[in-house]
Amino acid sequence: MTDRLAELSAAGVAVWLDDLSRVRLQTGSLAKLLNEQHVAGVTTNPSIFASALADASAYDDQLKDLAAQGVTVEEAVRLLTSYDVRWAAEVLRPQYDATNGVDGRVSIEVDPRSAHLTEKTQAEAKTLWWLVDRPNVYIKIPATKAGLPAITATLAEGISVNVTLIFSLERYRAVMDAFLAGIEQAKANGHDLSKIGSVASFFVSRVDTEIDKRLDKIGSDEAKALKGKAAVANAQLAYQAYEEVFATDRWKTLAAAGALPQRPLWASTGTKNPAYKDTIYVEELIAPGVVNTMPEAVIRAYEDHGDTRGDTVTGSYATAQKVMDDVAAIGVDLEDVFKVLEDEGVQKFEASWSELLEDVKKSLEAAAKGASNPSDAAK
Repeated sequence: MTDRLAELSAAGVAVWLDDLSRVRLQTGSLAKLLNEQHVAGVTTNPSIFASALADASAYDDQLKDLAAQGVTVEEAVRLLTSYDVRWAAEVLRPQYDATNGVDGRVSIEVDPRSAHLTEKTQAEAKTLWWLVDRPNVYIKIPATKAGLPAITATLAEGISVNVTLIFSLERYRAVMDAFLAGIEQAKANGHDLSKIGSVASFFVSRVDTEIDKRLDKIGSDEAKALKGKAAVANAQLAYQAYEEVFATDRWKTLAAAGALPQRPLWASTGTKNPAYKDTIYVEELIAPGVVNTMPEAVIRAYEDHGDTRGDTVTGSYATAQKVMDDVAAIGVDLEDVFKVLEDEGVQKFEASWSELLEDVKKSLEAAAKGASNPSDAAK
């Protein structure tokens, strides 16, 4: 049988899982994915944890202990999620060691309600780093305008960062600049640069969802012909920007001091439109040194019928630019698209965080009342 995920990894794409739960850890599901599907990292977000803790049965014992201690709901959420991330970091530690810190990483996100608060984001990033206390953790910080200085300050402390919710090339370039500034400060602060990792999570499928909606509204044949093309083109141009920035003398100076590059990470890679191939956002974004974080369904789909054709990015820049130019020329306001996507991304994670807090609150209350099964009593 063809090992398609092995071919994808050999082509330069690190396969990461976009999911985590206590059940996945308890059953050995995560370890199996590492051993059999070439998974080399894990990403989480508030929506993933909201789904994981909606069925609290796997968390009952810890919930009972937290209820007995009388911790607040927010403290409980952080202790529950950091426990899972710490456990996953242990599972992934062999990959981290084998790749000298490039892979084997697990991400945990700052409170999304702090997305527009620089100092609070920075403070929470340090707290999460201390709380998880594993060298192979990434602290996820959103690429909002307020997030950019927090990214720099966090990296300057020697803390590894996953920058999330990047949609536009303009913001991506600002993220890379924030990364370089942070690594320069970390060097000045005496940190070992070889221990500081970073990825820049560039979102893909949501771009098609928003632009396709606007193309449908325009309704012309020319508009409809552009559907399903912008997300890949936008990401391909992001890789071009990555190549440019990490070929500069500024970066070469840091690399000579031991710094690791901030790798592009393709996020939101599950197709939202069933008319599109379920592996399109993997197949069309194969390039050296990238990460593709996928829901397990996409990993399984690629394992079954993915098509690894070698590098599908670096020879595509002219075509990709034409796609984006054509989309803009036909009347789609790309600046507004990216603003809407960032705002919606923050709002969705805030909603998931609120859902998570509410579910944990109910479970804590049930546990405090001595319910034999807090997860059942909370429903």
